[in-house]
Amino acid sequence: MEHITKKRLKAILIDSFLSGVVSYGAECILRKKIKNEAFHAVVLPFATQYTLEYVQLKTTGSTVGYKLMGLELANEDDGELTGKQIVKRMVHRDTTSTIEYIRDRKNFAEQDGAVFPHDKRTGTIVREVSK
Repeated sequence: MEHITKKRLKAILIDSFLSGVVSYGAECILRKKIKNEAFHAVVLPFATQYTLEYVQLKTTGSTVGYKLMGLELANEDDGELTGKQIVKRMVHRDTTSTIEYIRDRKNFAEQDGAVFPHDKRTGTIVREVSK
């Protein structure tokens, strides 16, 4: 596994843990108001994860996990990340990106983990932050 790929994996695990904690806190608060179990099992975790990630990427260009691992998400042309670009990246990552990665793994391995299928499709790149 490539250097940036390992950092990305660790960042995703950190972000997933934080999202789970926030989702659990929201569930405890909303449990008495909303009785629908499907909402608590499916909608709330999904909405929490996407909202946290979107807000963090839109405001700072990185999530808590990315910051701890010394990474940032950037636009390929060095412009600012757009909201549409961030949402498209998250949706593609969670749907078709894995299949695309498995089909063409060698091509993505050559890029040291900086560009995965969801990055390629949305014009983003993950890079290390220079200290």
